[in-house]
Order: sequence, then structure tokens, then C-alpha cells
Amino acid sequence: MDSLRKKEKKIPTTTPNMDTDQSCTNPCCFFCTMKEPDSSLRSAGIAKIFKEMPLRDDHEHVLVLSGLWNIAMTQPDDPVFPSLGIFNCMASLICKGINNRDWLVRHQNIYIPYYAAHIIGSYTMNKVEFAEKAVESGVIPPLMELLRGKMSWVEQRVAVRALGHLASYDRTFEAVAVYEEEVVKLAMQLASTCLDVVYVNFVGVKDTMKRSKYHSDLLTRGVGGLEMENRKAEEWASQLQCWSLYLLNCFACKERSLNLICRPDFLIDLCQMWGGLVNHSSPAGIGLIRILCYSKTGRKNIAKSVEVIENLCNLSRSSDDWQYMGVDCLLLLLKDPDTRYKIIETATLFLIDLVELGSLIDRSNLGEAITRALLLDHKQTKLKFKNKRFEKALDETWELKVERRKREKMLSEEKLEERRVLVGLIKQEAKHLFWLGEVEEAAIKYTEALEICPLKLKQERMVLYSNRAQCHLLLREPDAAIRDSTRALCLSNPANSHVKSLWRRSQAYDMKGLAKESLMDCIMFINGCIRSETTKRVKIPYYATRMISKHMDATWLFANARSKFPSSQVNKVQESCGDRKSTNTDDQQYEDMMRMIIEKKSLISSLSTIIEEPMIVKGDNRRELLEKARRGKKAVARSM
Repeated sequence: MDSLRKKEKKIPTTTPNMDTDQSCTNPCCFFCTMKEPDSSLRSAGIAKIFKEMPLRDDHEHVLVLSGLWNIAMTQPDDPVFPSLGIFNCMASLICKGINNRDWLVRHQNIYIPYYAAHIIGSYTMNKVEFAEKAVESGVIPPLMELLRGKMSWVEQRVAVRALGHLASYDRTFEAVAVYEEEVVKLAMQLASTCLDVVYVNFVGVKDTMKRSKYHSDLLTRGVGGLEMENRKAEEWASQLQCWSLYLLNCFACKERSLNLICRPDFLIDLCQMWGGLVNHSSPAGIGLIRILCYSKTGRKNIAKSVEVIENLCNLSRSSDDWQYMGVDCLLLLLKDPDTRYKIIETATLFLIDLVELGSLIDRSNLGEAITRALLLDHKQTKLKFKNKRFEKALDETWELKVERRKREKMLSEEKLEERRVLVGLIKQEAKHLFWLGEVEEAAIKYTEALEICPLKLKQERMVLYSNRAQCHLLLREPDAAIRDSTRALCLSNPANSHVKSLWRRSQAYDMKGLAKESLMDCIMFINGCIRSETTKRVKIPYYATRMISKHMDATWLFANARSKFPSSQVNKVQESCGDRKSTNTDDQQYEDMMRMIIEKKSLISSLSTIIEEPMIVKGDNRRELLEKARRGKKAVARSM
């Protein structure tokens, strides 16, 4: 919003101290009213202020809004302000900011619509009673104006958050659904393009003088330089995307607007929306895909997309936090007769590696569920398809989970012990061949050992699979290495905890150019190394740090935007929008930028709660490790 920059002032960086300014003579002072000891007088005074605030032009409005925002964020369940008319006040202030540009550029009023929408979202995120009061107060029309982009992406972020909370309650859903088609289309557009918008409009603008100052101040609360601004912009862009998906989830859960949401190009976009390490509390795109898989319409459309199925398959064989969602989606598709035969050839080649998986998150015996889904009518299924790899995979599953299990039940303890000893001898022979450089022969020996190793000897079989994966790596066979390391990780306890297999699969994914999967395995590998250290001083393996550094740029939230919009193009957009003086400058700039992004994009072929502000979960070192990798990136680059 370049036309407003000359009149922007610095945002208040601290919450107002309500014990200061003893000489205040303003009878409508919010902070003085808050100090009133008589509760009835205080409530009456606050209600009066809320009613009069949109009618007055006061330079302290932004200070009051900043204080209300802090209270709403820390005490969202407190009924005092919602009962005194705060929602009417916030709705009126947003309308005033949208419709009265002269008022918006005075004092520090540019910040007010952002704070007002944020306050609405905070008070409606937990209490349906507050949500009903907000709807009755008329907050939805002004929030819709912000969602349409009447100001900027910063206000869209808090508007879509508030609308998502209102749509999540049955008692207020229909009030949002009045705008159903528009809401769904806008949320889809935001989810697909917001990263490009934030990059072009902010992160990709290297000249800080050309960045919107009020955006910079909101992001950092007036404290921090360029690096802090970019880091917060990354978090906010991820939240904007995730909250847009959350709003879509509200409609998908009720099987509303599924034909819109299931557009083939949008389903492909969803596969690239990763909650990941920036907003790790949200499943992002996979969360919405799973919701869609609960409906017949959703399954039908997802089964048609080769890209989506491939993404689900890769996710199911990863150490991503949302691995179980990938498995859930594939199982739902396999259990539906109308979609089973559209995906079974592809899915089987991936899911076969998970048939020995035990528990994952809160799901027990997940491998058994996968086995049942794969072997349902397996003889007829084999006749239906003439794919040799597929037939072999089904036969292997049947042999491992049915025939071999029956045979081993008949073995005595003495026979089982004999096999265990024989497996150990073959394993030693394989190791000897490996160190002699006879890698192919070593892989054959590991296969021989696996064929006779009893199923109940999970630890031994885990090591055999992992060692054979190492052979495949050296033979430059990444697919085979991924299969074997995945099988080893399924046998580990808990699942995905065998550090050598994690590292080997990370290398294999790297060979195939699957940066996200490689990065997640590498981080899990480092976590395992840290847990196994007995000394206080933990050393992160150099080769793992180098792998993380390699994939940081490829998995950066704005990596695609950066490739589509080089610095020269970002500068051109800024220059073309920078000198306009009309009252419609901001609307025009936003529309121009959105048009460019959508056109550029067209050339390139569980309703989960989202934490309101990003936080690191105790015991989860992934964010910390990524931070260390970022700090050490230059040093690593010099040494490579």
C-alpha cells in the first residue's frame, strides 16, 4: 500500500501501562475507565467507549486497539468485553477503515482494521456464545471485505482466521455460508497464491524502503531487522495458507461445495501445501485431502489425480508427522469399490513396505489394516490387472502375511533357534562380502537371510533390511533402498526410530530429488543421534548438517515463488505500483499483483486446530535443528 507510506507512523510496540498518565483529563479515556474501581461504572464506561469509538477521530485509537488485542489474545474466554459491545465496535472500525481512506491514513489508523479483525478472531476461537454474539453484531460483512483483499494480505490473514472460527460452529456456520461460493473460491485462491503474494509484496522486496512500513512494524512489533521481518513473514504466510485451508475444511466436513474444492488443479496445489517446520501444528494440504476422502465425491475426484495419489504414497513412506494421514487416505480409497481399482496398482507398490508396521501415533496394528486392504479379493484383483510388478507385490504380501505366518506357527522353539543361528552366520558372510567390495553378492546374502529369518525376530530382520538398503544405495538403486529402509523402520520400536535406516532413506530420497522427504528423515536421524548421546555436548554429524543445508532452499516456503518471480520481476512490480496517487491505489495494486500471480501460476503446470501463534512443542527438536542449520549454512557452504 505504497500510497499510504508517507503518512504511516510507528506502531506501539508495548501494551499500554494502565497505571500511567495520572494527569489524564479525557473523560472517554479507555485506560482511565479500566482503572475505575466500581465494576458497574467501569462496565458502563467501557460500553460507552465501544459505542463512541467508531464515531470519534482520536489519535489514541490504535493504542486502545493494541491493548484490546493483547487482552483478547491472553484472555479469549473472558466474557466482559464481548458482553459490552466489542464486536459492534470492531465491525464498525473495519468498515470505517475500508470506506474512509482519509481517516485510514491519519494518525496510526492504518493498523486498526488488522487489530479489529484479530480481536474478533481471538474472542470467537473457543466460545460458540461469543461467535453467535459476533455474528449478531454484523462482523461477517466487514470481514468479507478484508477477505476480498480490500487492504492487503496482512488483513486477509486475520480475516480468514476469524471467518474460519465462525464457520467451525454449527450454530454460526450458516451465517458464513450465506457467502458460500465466494468464501470457498476466495479461500482456495488464497491458499494457492498467498505464498506468491507475500513473496512478491514483501519477502522478495530486498530494498526495505520499498516495503510497507506498517507491515514491517506489525510483523516485528517494531523490534528486529530484515532477518526477523522475513522470518515472521514466513510464519504469517504459512498461517494465512493454513487458515484458508481450515476455512475450506469447515465446508468440506459438511460436504458443501465439494465440486469447487475438488477442482483437479487445486487438488494438485494441495499436495504442495506443507505445514512442515514453519507451522508444524497444522497438517495443511494433507488435512483437507483426508477430509475429502471421507466423502464419495472427494474420493472419486482424488482417485482421478495421478499426482495426488503419488504424493499420498510418498507421504505414507516418510517420517513426516502427517504420515498416518497419507496412509488413512489410501486405505479409504482402497475400501471404496468405486476407487479401489483406480489406485490399487500404484498404492500397492508403496503400501507393501508398511505391512509389518505396528503402531503409529494413536493407530495400533496399522500394518494389519493395510494387509487386509491390499489382499481383499486379491486373486480376482490379480486377474484384473496384467502388471507383473503389481502381481509380484501382491504375491509377496500374501506369502509374508499369510503363508509364511502359517508355516512358522508349526515350528518348534528348537527349529526357531536353529534358524536364528543360521541367519547370524549368513549375516556375517554378507558383511564380509560387503567390506570386500562385493556389494551385489552381499545384497543377495542379506536376501537369503531374510527369507529364513523368523517373523518374530523383528530386531534381526530390521538390521537385515537396513543393511540391504545400504547395498542398494551403493549400487545406485534408490527405489530399492527406500523400500528396504522403510521396512526396517516399520520393524523398529517405536516406528521410524532406527537411525541408520533414517539416514539411508534420506540419502535415497536425495538421489530421487525428493527434498522434503529427505529433509524430514535427516532431521529425524539427527534427533535419534541426540537422544543416543550420553554426553552433555552433542555433536551433529557434519554430513547430516550438509544434507539439511542442501535441502533448506528447496523446501523453503517461498522456494516456488522465488523460482517464478526473480528479483528483477519483483522490483518491476514494486516500481509499477509505487508512484500511483489515486484513492483507489491500494485496490488497484492488489488486483494487478493478484492478476499477475494467477496468470503466472496458470503457466506452471481432519479439521485440525491451528495454534493461534506459532510455538515449539517441548521435546520436538526439529525447529531448533533447522535454526542451527540456518545459522551454520554459510560455514557449510564454504567447506563443501
